[in-house]
Parts: sequence; C-alpha cells; structure tokens
Amino acid sequence: MSEDPREALFRYRDSIDNLDAILIHTLAERFKLTQAVGRLKAQHTMPPSDLAREDRQIQRLRQLASDSGLDPAFAEKFLSFVVGEVIRHHEHFAREAGTDQAGSAEADARSDDQRDHGTQQ
Repeated sequence: MSEDPREALFRYRDSIDNLDAILIHTLAERFKLTQAVGRLKAQHTMPPSDLAREDRQIQRLRQLASDSGLDPAFAEKFLSFVVGEVIRHHEHFAREAGTDQAGSAEADARSDDQRDHGTQQ
C-alpha cells in the first residue's frame, strides 16, 4: 500500500523546517565568531577583509558543495553574501575603534570583482 501523498508532504516539510532552524542557528553561531574576529581586528588595526582567506574559503566551499551534490556556484553566491555581511560588521567595529583603514578599499575591490563575475553580495 502506498503512502498518502499528504502525509509524505508533511514529513518532507517537517524535515525542511528542522533544517531551516539548523541553518539559522548555525549562521547565528558563525556571526558570533566573526564578530569576535572583527573586534580583534579593530583592536589591532588589522584590515576588515582578508582576500586571500576569502579566496581559499570559496574554493574549499565550492569543493564541499560539489562533494555534497550542491551546485558550487550557488554555494559561492551564498558564501559571498555571508562574507559581505561579515565585512560590513568588521568595518563597523573598525569605525567604532577609530581604526578604519585600507580594508574598506579591499572590500570595495572585492565587491567590484564580484559584480564583474556575477557573484554579487
């Protein structure tokens, strides 16, 4: 006897809702850590962005996405969006600490590059 499609739909949606909650909680934890990084960078007059690390992260997450059956381009767009928000937080901390510096120019250059490659934040 086959399963009632409404029951299956309910189960799928329940699982999706649980995964959405995991994503939100995971992002919240990630932002707690990146905000700590931003404060540390501001205290020690370090630039808000690190283009070399961002490039390594993009490559690492594209590979993870591919290995997981997820479109690497989608994963890159998602990471670019998250990193863009992180950089904005870091720049805010730098301004608060009075240490705003060349990192903003790096972030602007990264944004320009992302626009050129279709990976807008």
